[in-house]
Amino acid sequence: MTAPAETTCASNSRSRSRSRATSCGRIDPIFRGEIQMNDMTMNRRAMIGALATGAGIAAMGLPTAAGAQGCRTAAVPAARLDQVVQGAQQRYAGLAEGANADYIPALAQVPSTLFGVSLVGSDGRIHAAGDSEQVFSIQSISKVINAALVMNESGDQRIIDSVGVDATGQVFNSITAVEQYRGREMNPLVNPGAIATVGNIQGGSPEEVWNKILGMHSAFAGRQLEVNQPVYQSEAATNQRNRAISALMSAYERFTMDPAVAVDLYTRACSINVSARDLSVMGATLAFGGRNPVTQRQVIERSHVPGLLAIMATAGMYDDSGKWLFRTGLPTKSGVGGGLMAVAPGRFGIGTFAPPLDAAGNSVRGQRAITDIVRDLDCNPYAQFG
Repeated sequence: MTAPAETTCASNSRSRSRSRATSCGRIDPIFRGEIQMNDMTMNRRAMIGALATGAGIAAMGLPTAAGAQGCRTAAVPAARLDQVVQGAQQRYAGLAEGANADYIPALAQVPSTLFGVSLVGSDGRIHAAGDSEQVFSIQSISKVINAALVMNESGDQRIIDSVGVDATGQVFNSITAVEQYRGREMNPLVNPGAIATVGNIQGGSPEEVWNKILGMHSAFAGRQLEVNQPVYQSEAATNQRNRAISALMSAYERFTMDPAVAVDLYTRACSINVSARDLSVMGATLAFGGRNPVTQRQVIERSHVPGLLAIMATAGMYDDSGKWLFRTGLPTKSGVGGGLMAVAPGRFGIGTFAPPLDAAGNSVRGQRAITDIVRDLDCNPYAQFG
């Protein structure tokens, strides 16, 4: 998920489902990660400041939508886009690497063979293959949408002041990070920052806030979405760590909402059902400056998109965010339900679904498929040199 994982001595740095387990006689990576800052943290913090503005993007060699030449979907025949998407799905449909997340019991029960890929360009046409209509819980990808909601109603500065936009250099559900930084050096894509983000959504009641959350997710997807109740109930019964995080963030005045309400709303948001198709439309909405290319609705103000993409680029793929950006150049957010939402600014959005995850908590087949699509369409934005 979004990740309310309770970690034991038999778990690894992401969840019990990963293979990098340790014994009680050794230091678990989750605690080592909470003690030691990642050497790359300062570099990531510098990147986020540069990526958050159009000028910074250009200065780092990342072309703006107006300047990029490589893979505009309008210039690529629809048949070619279908071929690329179908090829990426078929190539990895039989890949058996990874394992479902099992610290949320409902996620462990999802068939691991499911695999869907979808791409949406500026014309709103869906190019899909495999199980692209299969719904599953959005998990951590909801963090991006909640951050967009706060930015849209309160401005980017609210996120900067109340949540932060820095990589912590520690694991996504770290309690030590909250204590170390008093909640001030977070970002909306780690659990403490994500809960604080929800706590900053305006509303006179929990119901009003929830309606805003669900409404924003639905607007991004271009259809009315619903909560996966079994997943919500499963997560609500196992989110003790997130409840502790929420109480700490509230104590450090990162938000004024009742911390129990904040964590419940956060958990519900992570339980919203989406499909790979939905994620591709959501990604495309970001790719085209907050305008949904399917519904033609301006979902959020265009000015908020660069900051959202910057956070996704530096923190969207958990501890492998740097490796992912190195390989593809695309701002992407993963969820432990098996989803990936990738954004090629000014070109397209990609959504994938495949439940088995790698050690970092990211969909194995989804990563392979997106990497191939970027290669086949020559769409790594860092490789566009004019």
